Amino acid sequence: MSLNLIMLGPPGAGKGTQADRLAAARGIPKISTGDTLREAVKARTEIGLRAKAIMDRGELVSDEVMIGIVRERLNRADCATGFILDGFPRTVAQADALDAILAERPPLVVIDIAVPDDELMRRMLTRLVCKNCGTTAEPGSMAKAGDACMKCGGPLIQRSDDNEATVRERLRVYAANTKPLLDYYGRRPTFRSVNGAQSADQVAKALESAIDAVSGVRAAR
Repeated sequence: MSLNLIMLGPPGAGKGTQADRLAAARGIPKISTGDTLREAVKARTEIGLRAKAIMDRGELVSDEVMIGIVRERLNRADCATGFILDGFPRTVAQADALDAILAERPPLVVIDIAVPDDELMRRMLTRLVCKNCGTTAEPGSMAKAGDACMKCGGPLIQRSDDNEATVRERLRVYAANTKPLLDYYGRRPTFRSVNGAQSADQVAKALESAIDAVSGVRAAR
């Protein structure tokens, strides 16, 4: 069955890890908007060149350009049976546009991975990422700085911006920016919130249960 899924969650919630696992299990692409933006720029598509010009000026990529890049990506053949979006939409304008893009497809499932701020602080102040590919070491893996990344073999390091002041500000900004999105999606029958303050395996099971619970539900947009 087709699955069109948005994964929401604050920094440190583990949504990237869960999106990777779910995409592999379901055989559908995980679409990270950062990766998709870089691909469009590298491929020199029309919208990719527009994005490059904006970034070269040191400006933020507009909603219009991001929507165009996501529209291009979702129209590829590998998304015909579903996809997982990580990092889009970030605004209500983007959410409105996504609804229009998906008007003829099965309803959008939206899952928010909820984690208390104190647990997010603990995770981000202790997490390790690969210096080469940016993959985050899975929580509970007992990995140490300098260990090899499971994905590419590069060294694991602590990010320089994973300090208390910066992390608190990132969480504040996320909460402020995401509340309108949670209000936008929260009343839909295909919206679910899962407890992310569990082991990765437990969160994965909760995600599958949430997806099963909304299977076949027709969402009013």
